[in-house]
Amino acid sequence: MAWFKRSTAGVTTSTEEKLDVPDGLWFKCPSCKASLLSKDLKANKFVCTQCNYHCRIGSAEYFEIIFDEGQCEELDANLTSGDPLNFTDTKPYVDRLKATQAKTGLKDAIRTAKGLVEGEMLVVTCMDFDFIGGSMGSVMGEKIARAIDKAREMKCPVMVISKSGGARMMEAAFSLMQMAKTSAKLAQAGEEQIPYISLLTDPTTGGVTASFAMLGDFNLAEPNALIGFAGPRVIKETIKKDLPKGFQSAEFVLESGFVDLIVDRKELKSKLAQILRLLKN
Repeated sequence: MAWFKRSTAGVTTSTEEKLDVPDGLWFKCPSCKASLLSKDLKANKFVCTQCNYHCRIGSAEYFEIIFDEGQCEELDANLTSGDPLNFTDTKPYVDRLKATQAKTGLKDAIRTAKGLVEGEMLVVTCMDFDFIGGSMGSVMGEKIARAIDKAREMKCPVMVISKSGGARMMEAAFSLMQMAKTSAKLAQAGEEQIPYISLLTDPTTGGVTASFAMLGDFNLAEPNALIGFAGPRVIKETIKKDLPKGFQSAEFVLESGFVDLIVDRKELKSKLAQILRLLKN
């Protein structure tokens, strides 16, 4: 029976000599479960090379993808939320903000920058879902308003990249007021023929969808992005009916006429440049 036994002669079995895999070297796709090298995923614009799943990314990654050589000038970088309601749930809102800022390195759930896209000027404001679910508070509304004013001043298009769970409950009515505020600013821009491009990514829901996210002269979306007001589960429980297959996906919304174009992230920059040149001409 000796041939059943593994010979350890000349083999070191100490676990101390095993090589550890560095953290962040590999990425497992949430959709197809394929294991990808993180560097390959980044080179492919954070899109799975096996199934084309678009991973959630933040403003830093979008700015690097969109702007020429990843170079841009950030605007209004130090705006932060107050606590007008002295709100407390499981912890005071002030403490939640400080903890999230420390964890993410962000001031709030949105950043704004201006730069060139294949030589064409564009003002971009982009949400970060890692910051309290990309929720819309007073800072988000103010930054979008200022981005629109900057585009009006520069006579160039403005773009909003949405990725949000909706209104920030800790700011209550102050959050909901941003829906009207941003919509009014877009109306002013429209009167001055300043083009507005809206990119809806996964997920775009709640008050964001009900206001500026759907008001673009060009409404773009990433493949398979969840787009809607209330979530599918909430709607199903409310109407007591099964929802259509793919309900609230970008493709479903496109068929319904609420989105103009679905753009693969790998083609986002070239498609934006094409739109900007078209508008310029």
